Amino acid sequence: MYQVDLNSDLGESFGRYTIGMDQEIIPLISSANVACGFHASDPVVMMEAAASVKAAGGQIGAHPGFPDLMGFGRRNMNISFEEAKAYTLYQLGALDGICKVHGLKLQHVKPHGAMYNMAAKDYKLSRAICEAVAEFDPKLIILGLSGSQTIQAAKDCGLNAALEVFADRAYEEDGSLMDRRKKGAVIHDEEEAIRRVIGMIKKGKVTAITGKEIAIQADSICVHGDGEKALLFVKKIRSTLMQEGIKIRPLKALGHK
Repeated sequence: MYQVDLNSDLGESFGRYTIGMDQEIIPLISSANVACGFHASDPVVMMEAAASVKAAGGQIGAHPGFPDLMGFGRRNMNISFEEAKAYTLYQLGALDGICKVHGLKLQHVKPHGAMYNMAAKDYKLSRAICEAVAEFDPKLIILGLSGSQTIQAAKDCGLNAALEVFADRAYEEDGSLMDRRKKGAVIHDEEEAIRRVIGMIKKGKVTAITGKEIAIQADSICVHGDGEKALLFVKKIRSTLMQEGIKIRPLKALGHK
């Protein structure tokens, strides 16, 4: 039986600025990655996101990023090992406090944007993030790019790791995500994106931007909740997974505990 987690990056509004469709997306996914105030979100938004996850009966995870509100955490930053560790710990503590008020327990941690992509190739940065997570709560699951340094660092720190794939992103031959600034980096054709996801789950392969087929492992699928057709896309991918006999389950239920 095929089974997979369906996750989305949420809680990314800030003050009077609304980003994403949290209320509509949360009931359709199994794991929510909630921003922790550095790249997006604020205490009120985090409270609302936690309440929505609880009401939907889903699982919640921390989505820490670089301290870059203006750049939405998508700009590379040159920070030290100690800074990366402290930034991660600070954000985990913020969301964990809100989760406790709602009777929720953090399930996982998924870095955001530039932090995620840099860590995928930079073992030292990944190690700093994973050490912070391990010292905070060694039961937390690290959600990282399939085949990345993040996954290796998680294992080296004694953490459980889940491999993530992206429904709407193009891949380079080395398994990394194609830079968003390049043409073709984001897949807008919903049917194509869904076909790619099914192939990643059932065949363990995906076609890179060069046309070469590469190996990939899909424990969790990320579906972005801030696009124009985000809600329709999430509904379609959820429906297709069910039609294909693929069960949607949170990370904890997939053996990642």
